[in-house]
Amino acid sequence: MGKEGKKQIRGIKIQSMNYAMIAAAAVLYVILIYATIQASVRYRRMMDATEDYILCEKDAALVREGSDYLTEQVRLYTMTMEPEYMEAYFEEKNVTRRREQALAELGGYRTSQEAYEYIHKALDNSNRLMEREIYAMRLIAQAKNYDLDSLPEEVQNVVLLEEDERLSSEEMIASARNLVFDYGYQSAKELIATNTEIFLDAIMKWTRDRQMESASSLEAIMGRQRICISILFVLNTITFILVIVLIVKPLQIYINCIKAEKQLEITGSYEFKYLALTYNDIYEVNAANEILLRHKAEHDPLTGVINRGAFEHMKQLLKTTADPLALLIIDVDKFKLINDGYGHEVGDKVLKKTAKMIQEGFRARDHVARIGGDEFAVIMTNCTEELRPVIQEKIDAMNQKLQNPDDGLPKVSLSIGIAFSDSGFPDDLYKKADSALYIVKENGRCGCHFYDEND
Repeated sequence: MGKEGKKQIRGIKIQSMNYAMIAAAAVLYVILIYATIQASVRYRRMMDATEDYILCEKDAALVREGSDYLTEQVRLYTMTMEPEYMEAYFEEKNVTRRREQALAELGGYRTSQEAYEYIHKALDNSNRLMEREIYAMRLIAQAKNYDLDSLPEEVQNVVLLEEDERLSSEEMIASARNLVFDYGYQSAKELIATNTEIFLDAIMKWTRDRQMESASSLEAIMGRQRICISILFVLNTITFILVIVLIVKPLQIYINCIKAEKQLEITGSYEFKYLALTYNDIYEVNAANEILLRHKAEHDPLTGVINRGAFEHMKQLLKTTADPLALLIIDVDKFKLINDGYGHEVGDKVLKKTAKMIQEGFRARDHVARIGGDEFAVIMTNCTEELRPVIQEKIDAMNQKLQNPDDGLPKVSLSIGIAFSDSGFPDDLYKKADSALYIVKENGRCGCHFYDEND
């Protein structure tokens, strides 16, 4: 609930029954109101810090996306030599300008200067990389004898080195492609990504410091509020019943909620309802952060499926179950050739595509994990050998799609070893599935094999 919601809270306020108690209660009540306002201010600061981080993360992603888009277009141009990719490149550079717009927006946020310098370095490195990209385009244009007047001004202004002028058309094309695919180019891209990550880490630290400062102040304020409430309880002995209803009972409920690790119930006096709402807002933020951290710890950041550690934990949990299950070990055939031939970016896209296809191909209750660089595993719960034809059909369908891609990615195939268990996850189940996988690889890959004791 936001500030407007909190202002609409209605509750009985504690009052004194005589002039002496009124004087003492008035002083304490003023302190309580001041502390409540301060709590709201500290909470708003915590929310502002989180909002600033989200905006910074969004703009950092724009810088990275803009740079990656330029890389994609220049690589497509050097490989296909189609003018549309050059046009798209300069459309991003001169018109869309995602990187520059993101940096301009970052300059207006409340960010640390140290963090801002890193994202500025990322943009500077991207701009320096553009010189190499435009030079590669000039080589292609020279090799294809394009009319220079029809080319963008930046390409026209490029002066080729004497040694490049003497190259043949084929050599110029090869040189242009090398400029945007070689190790030096990839290193420059990694430097851009590194600067962006450092920026986000610095922003995260800066945000955490602001939140911790606000949380400490909020804790002190809440402590002072509890002291004031205790004094009011002592002074208002005549209104003992009201104190029990409006203070003691809510406190007991709050303690039980905290012990049960759940949100506070909205009950009691105005002050307690306000505190409960503030506590609940902070509780929700912390719960969301905890879920995010747990998800990051258990899932592979590239493909989104569970990682090797979560897979091992799942194996331990399933050891004691009596239900039948099947284990599939999946290997992307000759994945190293894709990384070497197309680059790690394409390789990552292939892995993400494969993981998504595996998830969509199996049941929602099955567990898909990435257990190695190009190796996946699927644990099919409540699965018996009667489902062999269904599994075979799923695998054939996946290999058919991967062998006939329609998304521009290179074709790949999957080799899969499958082993069944009548009860739980025995210690040798993984070894059996791995043995079945070995048979697939020895027999030409691109298929599956079900473990048989006679193999």
